[in-house]
This record gives sequence, structure tokens and C-alpha cells, in this order.
Amino acid sequence: MSTQTQAGPPLPGGQDAIRTVTDRTFQRLILEGDGPIAVEFMSYGCAHCRTLEPILQEVAATLRSSEALFRVNIAVEQGLAESYQITGTPTLIMFLNGQQVGRVDGPHPTLSSVLTAVTRPFEA
Repeated sequence: MSTQTQAGPPLPGGQDAIRTVTDRTFQRLILEGDGPIAVEFMSYGCAHCRTLEPILQEVAATLRSSEALFRVNIAVEQGLAESYQITGTPTLIMFLNGQQVGRVDGPHPTLSSVLTAVTRPFEA
């Protein structure tokens, strides 16, 4: 079984700060992961997801290692989408030490609103 994550679409300049997880890697990277982790459930055919992508890349670069940011392509990983009751994209789910601690369905795509949505569940 491969534990490699899939790369998402490259940004201008060829960098992608968000790793794609699959059904095979979700358990190890998200549920067994340490610390705060945000997961975007998205689809490459979703216009809102495409609008949110550069903002999420900036959030990931801002957070660096304080919180990990991953994506799940629900068009491919339908089982994960069902498990987390994803009814629309984008949906962000925040995990802390493997436990779901927050969820935002279709956040308004501004840097400050997404950064707040991703970090607020982890604030003490």
C-alpha cells in the first residue's frame, strides 16, 4: 500500500502548499496526525473551490508548520465525502489530534475569513 500523497494542481511558479490526501492516507495523516490539521473537501470542477484555491495556498504559506492544511478531492474520494457528510464544496473540517473540532461549509473566500475559519477551532 502506498502512503504517498498526491500533489494538487501546481500554482503559478509550480508550488503547492496543500497536500492531497486519499482514502489510503487519510487515517495516517489526518486521524493519527498530531496537532491542528485543516482539511478542505473540494472538487476540481467546483468554481468556488477554484476561487478559494489561491487563498488556501496563502493561508497554508502563512501557517507554515503551526497547522497542517490538506485537501480531499471528493470526486475521487467519495467514501470520505460520505463519511464526513459533505453536501457541498468547498467544506473545511478542522481536526485536533485526530478529533473533528470545527467545520465551515463554503467560507467566504477572503484571506482573513479563511485564516480565521482554519485557526479559530485551535485557539485556547
